[in-house]
Amino acid sequence: MNINLNKVVSDIQSKVDFSGAVYVKDEDKVLVHESYGFANRSDQLANNSMTRFGIASGCKLFTAIAISQLVEVGKLSFDSKLSDCLAIDFKHFDDKVTVHHLLTHTSEVPDYFDEELMDDFEELWVENPMYEIRQLSDFLPLFQNEPMKFPAGEKFHYNNAGYILLGLIVEQVSKLEFSEYVQQYIFSKANMESSGYFSFDSLPSNTALGYIDNPDGTWKTNIYSLPVKGGSDGGAYVTVGDMTNLWETLMNNQLLNESNTNKLLSTHTQVNENGFYGYGTWIKKRSEDNILKYHVMGYDPGVSFHSAYYPDSSVKVVVCSNKSDGAFDIMSGIEEALQNINSL
Repeated sequence: MNINLNKVVSDIQSKVDFSGAVYVKDEDKVLVHESYGFANRSDQLANNSMTRFGIASGCKLFTAIAISQLVEVGKLSFDSKLSDCLAIDFKHFDDKVTVHHLLTHTSEVPDYFDEELMDDFEELWVENPMYEIRQLSDFLPLFQNEPMKFPAGEKFHYNNAGYILLGLIVEQVSKLEFSEYVQQYIFSKANMESSGYFSFDSLPSNTALGYIDNPDGTWKTNIYSLPVKGGSDGGAYVTVGDMTNLWETLMNNQLLNESNTNKLLSTHTQVNENGFYGYGTWIKKRSEDNILKYHVMGYDPGVSFHSAYYPDSSVKVVVCSNKSDGAFDIMSGIEEALQNINSL
């Protein structure tokens, strides 16, 4: 590739004060492996190549893989009804809601954080202390008695609660805690040795704290802005190298067989003109039969994350940040540079 991607990244970093790590790999060649800013500002500990970052909703892909694995071994079906999977009283839920609906954000179940109605994720924890949210079942009181938004399957509506329900299904079927299942059947198989679902009050070494910057130049960490421990809708921690391993392992059909990998990456619902959603992954097309990328993203207070796999070139890009923004800018700059040299 006749392009200096490191310069592209450093130029953007200097403009947006990006804090985090960036990794770009083309087949077996690493094109970018850089880190910026501090994992711990108070002690001036720098982010590095092995720093673990929270990725918020970026790990919905892990949940979709887990469900697909259980389907593959015959313990579940994509057409299984929610009401048949969980013995939980959902007063107003449509009995037609299926696993497929939940995976594709077309279930229309009520959400505990509706991005159309709430601007600030921190608002959730005023009446529901975040330090009490440690298990998936702890989320249920936030949405299980609310009415459906629309009839099941009517349209795409991004939904975190739907992925909480998928995690509970994983626990019910596998008899393992969700985080244990992912560790054993996804992270271990994908050689994601540094990744995991860690609690705020027991973070392992070399884990970046998330930072929320205020307009007046002051800042705070996100420790009181998120649940204590992430779950099936978001909140895992990864290194940029581990996330690259995930893409490679998935695309080599080592987490799912070829048929189920293809189903995971199929365009199940259309989001906008060129944007679609598969199972746990966003899909952007150039044209009707030409896919530009499979990608995942995540935003929380003190977290921004983007990662993509470009099938035409097998390029993998991972951008993790421990600030509320910045990952999109870096990701967009890399993609534009790669497109300019016709690599994508």
